[in-house]
Amino acid sequence: MRTKLAAGNWKMNGTMAALDALEAIAETSVNGPAEVLICPPATLIHAARSRSGTVAIGGQDCHAAASGAHTGDLSAAMLKDVGADYVILGHSERRTDHEETSALVQAKCRTAWAAGLKAIVCIGETLSERDADKTLDIIGDQLASSIPDDATGDKLVVAYEPVWAIGTGKVPTTGQIGEVHDFIRRGLEDRFGTGIGGSVRLLYGGSVKATNAAEIFAVSNVDGALVGGASLKAADFVPIIAALNTSAG
Repeated sequence: MRTKLAAGNWKMNGTMAALDALEAIAETSVNGPAEVLICPPATLIHAARSRSGTVAIGGQDCHAAASGAHTGDLSAAMLKDVGADYVILGHSERRTDHEETSALVQAKCRTAWAAGLKAIVCIGETLSERDADKTLDIIGDQLASSIPDDATGDKLVVAYEPVWAIGTGKVPTTGQIGEVHDFIRRGLEDRFGTGIGGSVRLLYGGSVKATNAAEIFAVSNVDGALVGGASLKAADFVPIIAALNTSAG
């Protein structure tokens, strides 16, 4: 049985005052079966670790190199050192804004695993790719190219985030979500075998909120969510966690 995961990506939002929201999330989500994760800006990771209780803490990116002359970048070992358990890799905003390739994402994934971090690898299609009926082609290519060959379910999470649904309020139908998640599951099982491929958690991300969470969590092979804006406030994120706990019960 895969443990459900509610992951919050704070992106470039939050100062020390935002950790009050983290404490409120931790206080109201301690008793459910789902795992809860917050990925704050790197400046908050160390302080977040001391105030997060049972909530896991993650980074939002890491460099592919273990160390070196890379001004302004952070290594996976640095994230681990200040208290991170996870790191998000290959988010569409990194792939678009920083022109990150799937090959680079795979290299970062190897480095993250070597440092003892669990990697959340993000994949997803743009609206033009969806409209051109290329969704599964894009997902299949990113899945194959972004994940190293030594993946296991205890160190890899895959997040399907249709680019056109992130922060837009637009959400795919449950049928569309199910089609992609089932496709990802089959791809993982074909590549790694049913044991490992069946143990990797699959998250959905893209305009997840309290009003649609239960419906999304009822979809086949959806093991949780990677949530952006709705994870910044406890009042918005806690109902999503509650819906996930209910689906896991």
